[in-house]
Amino acid sequence: MRYFIELSYKGTNYHGWQYQPNAVSVQELINKAMSTVFRTTIDILGAGRTDSGVHAAQMFAHVDIETDFNVEEVLYKLNSLLPNDIVIHDILKVENEAHARFDAISRSYEYRIFKGRNPFLTETTWQLINKKLNIDKMNEAAEILLTYTNFQCFSRSNSDVKTYNCAITNAQWIEDDNFLIFHISADRFLRNMVRAVVGTLLEVGEEKITIEDFKKIIESKNRSNAGPSVPAKGLFLTKVIYPKTLFIHE
Repeated sequence: MRYFIELSYKGTNYHGWQYQPNAVSVQELINKAMSTVFRTTIDILGAGRTDSGVHAAQMFAHVDIETDFNVEEVLYKLNSLLPNDIVIHDILKVENEAHARFDAISRSYEYRIFKGRNPFLTETTWQLINKKLNIDKMNEAAEILLTYTNFQCFSRSNSDVKTYNCAITNAQWIEDDNFLIFHISADRFLRNMVRAVVGTLLEVGEEKITIEDFKKIIESKNRSNAGPSVPAKGLFLTKVIYPKTLFIHE
């Protein structure tokens, strides 16, 4: 049977989600924990890749397990084996052809900025001091993202992808006391895309570039024209949505 694993993690101590031969990844530690619990080699496949230092409030992975098991017991054992910054929330039975990556119909990210200094948020926010930003212009530019489909200008150079097209359904900045949070949702994202989008929108907010400049950057399809990528530590994968028909309810 195939199962979806719902999990979350703080990415500070890991070199991203994807297994790497010479660095510790989230996928590697979950594989080890599951292989220990089920006493067989298990290799999970995630909904996507997060870079080194990026966090996930909600991530899914799929796995094939041949034996019957008690979900609550397995959850307890897995979370006992895993470090405190990785948590498995649920294991859900799905259709045998369900795919954690290719069947996702929407993904959402947040980029979290803290205006000031807070020692308890150094690993989960990008902290800015005395930075004057025009939030209205940043939101005006963010809304423009919904009118385009090709985002090659925000993609990591030399990315091995078949298309740079993404359907963005939401992009907005929200201020909450000292927090400034960028919310973005799309059917898919390119490597490094959100961090590059945020970096470019901040240049709009600092009035280094205009709204027209922002449009021209997108239309140029050239990464060197866009702004810098902001630090990974402020980025969170917050939601992955799948068709309800994938899940088997017993």
